[in-house]
Amino acid sequence: MIKGVAGVPDILPSEIRNWHYLEAKARQLLENYGYVEIRTPIFEKTELFVRGIGPDTDIVKKEMYTFSDPRHESLTLRPEATAPIMRAFLQHKMYTKGSLVKVYYLGPMFRHERPQAGRFRQFHQIGAEAIGLENPSLDAEVIAMVDHLFADLGIQPIKLLINSVGCKVCRPEFRKRFTVYLEPKVAKLCPDCQERLKRNPLRILDCKNEACQEVIAKAPKLTAVLCHDCGSHFRQVQGALSFLKVDFTINERLIRGLDYYNRTAFEFVNPALGAQNALAGGGRYDGLAEEIEGVSTPAIGFAMGMERTLASLSPALRDPSPSFEGTFIATLGDEAFRSGMLISQELRKKGEKVVLDFEGRSLKSQLRWANKEKFRYCVIIGDEELKKRLVILKDMASAEQSEVPISQVIDRILSFAREKRT
Repeated sequence: MIKGVAGVPDILPSEIRNWHYLEAKARQLLENYGYVEIRTPIFEKTELFVRGIGPDTDIVKKEMYTFSDPRHESLTLRPEATAPIMRAFLQHKMYTKGSLVKVYYLGPMFRHERPQAGRFRQFHQIGAEAIGLENPSLDAEVIAMVDHLFADLGIQPIKLLINSVGCKVCRPEFRKRFTVYLEPKVAKLCPDCQERLKRNPLRILDCKNEACQEVIAKAPKLTAVLCHDCGSHFRQVQGALSFLKVDFTINERLIRGLDYYNRTAFEFVNPALGAQNALAGGGRYDGLAEEIEGVSTPAIGFAMGMERTLASLSPALRDPSPSFEGTFIATLGDEAFRSGMLISQELRKKGEKVVLDFEGRSLKSQLRWANKEKFRYCVIIGDEELKKRLVILKDMASAEQSEVPISQVIDRILSFAREKRT
């Protein structure tokens, strides 16, 4: 038997309600903050990610799913969504819509990871991008919005980490100091970080190897060399977060795993999840547009991992019980089944959820299944009832039932449905 690819799990019908719950919560909140949905392709030109994310990042060097199409063009399944959204923003001249464009997205991303708890090769993200302004208050609003979403989802405890990763003015000085500090200690670094030291030393800050973490524990801090503008920006972000009553902790080793970030960087972590505990993260990326040959465009955004967020929900929300809804048609006999099909189609055309038994089960089995699946109403049709032009209409929530003329059953169910909605 052919099985699915490791790290690319199926989302089964028994789990899908949880996903719908999270998606609905996120959509409503993001739209309340003024964001509108955007959908970009699942694959893009490889060059977009190489230039946008950074050629020396682990994502580009090790984790991308890249292939050639029949025209020998290099294409890549998207490992993240920010670069594609910025590409769409520039390509379609969305900057003509106003000085601030706010979009959100939902969908799968792809990275060639080693499958483990909380880490997949196909994973899903909900995220948003606010493009066009460099106002530090906008940074604070984006972070507060994510905090608001986790509060609405009832996820506790959760911790917000923030940092400033500087800009092209002050980061070279930090890189110089950081490299001078690390060079005498290079033998203590993991093989990957020994290579990073030559190509992109700041990526060492993102390494999860314990030995590397010990080496950098006493390394110079980026915040000590922030230029005036970056320092002022970071202080204003902190002030706005405090004003909005959003608790945060400054983590001066936080840089995120993509090269396009500048100034504000942040992560929301759930300590209860263990090693893979980052639920959401993001930051400012004012130089990304220029990296992909666009006009200079300031922006900030975030991405939330849906799988880890779902794992963080309370048990009651991870498996919400559906309420009684819809109608089940239970039939006995061929003529009754044909009548049931007609009633089903008419109700569906009126916008109702209706299911009909196709298995020829006993009435007892049909009613047991309808109750298990929490249908609100059950229409019972037998050949004897048809002779009288009647059906039995049963309220599955109250167990009350009555005989109803077959010509009136559709109107009766629609009337009940309207009463329930109001």
